[in-house]
Amino acid sequence: MSDRLAVLPQYFLPKQALTALAGRFARAEGGSLTHAAIRRFVARYGVNMAEAAQPDITAYPTFNEFFTRPLRDGARPLAQATFVCPVDGAISQFGPIEKDQIFQAKGHSYSTTALVGGDAALAAGFDNGHFATLYLSPKDYHRIHMPCAGRLTRMIHVPGALFSVNPTTARGVPGLFARNERVVCVFDTAHGPFVLVLVGATIVGSMATVWHGVVNPPRSGQLREWRYDTESVELAQGAEMGRFLLGSTVVMLWPHAPLRFNPEWAPARAIRMGEVMASAP
Repeated sequence: MSDRLAVLPQYFLPKQALTALAGRFARAEGGSLTHAAIRRFVARYGVNMAEAAQPDITAYPTFNEFFTRPLRDGARPLAQATFVCPVDGAISQFGPIEKDQIFQAKGHSYSTTALVGGDAALAAGFDNGHFATLYLSPKDYHRIHMPCAGRLTRMIHVPGALFSVNPTTARGVPGLFARNERVVCVFDTAHGPFVLVLVGATIVGSMATVWHGVVNPPRSGQLREWRYDTESVELAQGAEMGRFLLGSTVVMLWPHAPLRFNPEWAPARAIRMGEVMASAP
């Protein structure tokens, strides 16, 4: 079966309703029902609870608290690198931005302007730059960390669809990461501007940042923007910057400048937060 046929049912699913329902369940304190759901999830996806700061499943009152569980101290040491990997997951794609086009999968690309919510001036700063797309599977640690130190300048919540973001869907849905709901975070760094995008998906109840809290819901259907010109939101390399309440994908953009990705990187390779991602001369 082709990827396009495989994802066809997603066009007809009530994705918003399913996501809202999943969000309500994930927030509920269901006692033994919640703990049974967590145990089933851990067994189904092979979650390594030994890495969690709290390995006891019964200590989590809600599924969300389990899903966004912190790791024990020392579980993810930071490499000595200009940019470290911000998440646990797998590499979807990475490489150069061709003028303003980001490669998604064979036969599919999308524009930086579409990704950041239509702001052509913001997107132009990344023409012929670099990108990386990282996929978080259900078993992964779902907090997102800073690949380098940075100062937040803007945050944009872009409404959109809620397709799955698994590899099959990435190959079968054109412009997937620029059509799904997303939160665009813009930073100034010692290496120039940097964008980190949290991409939503089916069943992703919400996305949150450490400076704002939960960004969605609400889902008003309107683009929303916050500027931080008069606020000082500065985050160190490796500091937590956000989390997914049920998993998804992050996309990163760098401007046109020399950038060398980890030579061991390749599409589909498993990655861990804190490992070497890229270096800048």
